[in-house]
Amino acid sequence: MIIGNIHHLQCWLPAELRDAIEYVKRQVTAQTPLGKHDIDGDRLFYLVSNDTTQPIAERRAEYHARYLDIQIVMHGVEGMTFSCLPAGAPETDWLAEKDIAFLPEGAQEKTVVLEEGDFVVFYPGEVHKPLCAVGQAAPVRKVVVKLLVA
Repeated sequence: MIIGNIHHLQCWLPAELRDAIEYVKRQVTAQTPLGKHDIDGDRLFYLVSNDTTQPIAERRAEYHARYLDIQIVMHGVEGMTFSCLPAGAPETDWLAEKDIAFLPEGAQEKTVVLEEGDFVVFYPGEVHKPLCAVGQAAPVRKVVVKLLVA
């Protein structure tokens, strides 16, 4: 897991992640349509969404097997819960079809608060629970970059 801000990228950030974030900074605006946008076909693409956060207890934890996520908050505030421990057996396993599996929660969950411009990177197998409310449920516009790594 890596946490940062798109306006203050660290020099140690892997070049492919830095390039993907820089691409989003140049391309995504408030007018960018919702949905999937290709950068390099199925190897590298991003999803733009307008969502509403929910209480942590209502969110399910997830992980991926083939793609890493770069989750970027473009507008709003989002709690991002994560676990540093292995995922365990999923209650819903769509890894083969959609590269996602769901758990009710991760083990020993921790939460970070992401504000406008903040991002978090989750590698395959890292359990995370996006769209957690910080206080009251609230709207959030975000971009999730998907990079094939496995």
